Amino acid sequence: MILSNKTKRASTLALLLVFALLTFTTDSTTADAQTNRTRARRRQRTTTTTTAARSATRGRSTTTAPIVVPRLPPEGQSARTSNANGTSSTAQQTPTGASVAPSAAAAPQTPAPTPTPQQSAPADAIEDDEDVVRVTSNLVVVPVSVTDAKGEPVAGLKLEDFRLEEEGRRQELAQVGDADQVPLDIAILFDVSSSVSERYKFQQQAAARFLKDVLKPSDRAAIFSITDKPRLEQALASADSAATKLVSIPAASGPTPTAFYDSVVAASKYLAQNAPGRHRRVILVISDGEDNFSEQIRESAVAEYEATAKADNEAEKQRVRASRRRSQQALHTKALAEVQREVQRADAVFYSINPTGPSFRLNEISTRAQQNMQQLAETTGGSSFVPDKLEELESIFRRIAAELRAQYLLQYLSNSDAPPGKFLRIKVQTPTRSELRVRARQGYYVNR
Repeated sequence: MILSNKTKRASTLALLLVFALLTFTTDSTTADAQTNRTRARRRQRTTTTTTAARSATRGRSTTTAPIVVPRLPPEGQSARTSNANGTSSTAQQTPTGASVAPSAAAAPQTPAPTPTPQQSAPADAIEDDEDVVRVTSNLVVVPVSVTDAKGEPVAGLKLEDFRLEEEGRRQELAQVGDADQVPLDIAILFDVSSSVSERYKFQQQAAARFLKDVLKPSDRAAIFSITDKPRLEQALASADSAATKLVSIPAASGPTPTAFYDSVVAASKYLAQNAPGRHRRVILVISDGEDNFSEQIRESAVAEYEATAKADNEAEKQRVRASRRRSQQALHTKALAEVQREVQRADAVFYSINPTGPSFRLNEISTRAQQNMQQLAETTGGSSFVPDKLEELESIFRRIAAELRAQYLLQYLSNSDAPPGKFLRIKVQTPTRSELRVRARQGYYVNR
């Protein structure tokens, strides 16, 4: 009996020991399984996060088009030129029907703003080797010229010196960029009609010297001639190439129609299609601004010519001209509105030089033409010049060159939810320096 009890106790202890070993093994297996599942979940989260980041970088949303604002490379380092949507440049169709491939000149890049855009990454955000910041098109860049009472550019202004309003609402400025570090694409429109043929060669040479003076290796110029239709004489190219072409354009040998409005529209669309979005865009016109052959004007001008030819005497001719000009005013107003819209859509600054001098005030047509050029300059942040004598052309070109070098580039993220195509008015001031004259475009078209 005693032996039996001992045997039972031994058997019980053995069973307890086996149970303990089984419990330990099961717990260890369970812990290992939990550890493996935890590690798997962590790997899955990491993969998902990486995939999402790559998707955001590539921009899988399809709602907006991007504006790429490159950071400035180190001094002396250049960057590749891209087109307006950041992809590789391809040949574009010119107003004359010729296929023109934009230059691939290297270009330094503009600073990037620090705020985060309010919109998500766009569908066609650019995959590029450059060090760029990809932001949506609520970024607005406004070139601003600031001059003193003598018309000299004012340098050294800071972010806090500017105040910018969009549709009456103050906007928070993100950065003031240095325009001299941003590539410049300029279209020069040269009037070859008989109305401005006096000292034609002098005008050409002055304009050619301007190009060589103002353009850096990363800048480009295109040349248009203003005749009976827009003519692209030289696609965007270096200063030397553009200047050489400019001085080779012959003057009109006789009476030549002038399609001024159509030529400015063609130059605006050309810059919009061929100048990268990060480049500054400028249109410089050397003309009296008179138009008698643009699409909206041509039919009425021909009717006036025919009616005048039928008049029996000079008094009757004057009466016909006066009557037709009154009816043409509405046509010119409509044409000017279209030109202004296209220049603003191209984000271009408009400058004009009227080589006819003060004599433009002698008749109604010339006065209207100069006023139209003045309006285009004021609405886009440029200037319109009328030299008292032709020898002043050199100093005017130098003044324009100085302004372009000293421009401030105000950058801000618009808080507007306006639809694409809407024109938003902006106003730039320097409240701390009220004595200064500030010129900037009066608005922009939403493009997102």
